[in-house]
Amino acid sequence: MARYIVGISGASGAPYVRRVLQVLANSDHQLDLVVTQSGAKVLEVEEGVSLTGEVGVDYRELSRWLNCDMTNRVGFQWHHAANVAADIASGSCHVDAMLVAPCSGGTLARIANGMSQSLLERAADVTLKERRRLILMTRETPLSLIHLRNMTAVTEAGAIVLPASPGFYNNPDTIDDLIDMIAGRILYHLGLESDLLQVWTGR
Repeated sequence: MARYIVGISGASGAPYVRRVLQVLANSDHQLDLVVTQSGAKVLEVEEGVSLTGEVGVDYRELSRWLNCDMTNRVGFQWHHAANVAADIASGSCHVDAMLVAPCSGGTLARIANGMSQSLLERAADVTLKERRRLILMTRETPLSLIHLRNMTAVTEAGAIVLPASPGFYNNPDTIDDLIDMIAGRILYHLGLESDLLQVWTGR
């Protein structure tokens, strides 16, 4: 059983992370979820879901969103983004991989420059320094030179930049097909097999 951190920051692309979380939530792997304040706002706008309240996560809403009972889900931890004392903020806490999806330009910049302002960024910093797999699903267009330099910096530090840029060679019929393609690629790079990714076998 592996342990994965998923961080949600304030960029467009919530349907992609929903699909990844659905696969992880229905697996036997341990899952740690961190949602920033701006990430929570994106979830409200794009998915119509309000996960956070004054006392923490609304497990019923989370279960409805992921179509999986998260109230009794073994191996699941919700972390408040301001809780930098959480176990995942330390390199002594073993985690197999981390995903930030969506990853905003600001979050990318802070991770690239080691400037942690929240648990999400601190956990990403720890993932890099411990030489573990970090995947950043960026979703910004067009890209400025600042974005490109930050992407270069995190790549040099060992991260994988995986833009939300679905292909069309599998002749997708629906938006869900496009979402699944990116979610499948993310799961592949996390080291997980899924039926979301249609492997190209040539013509």
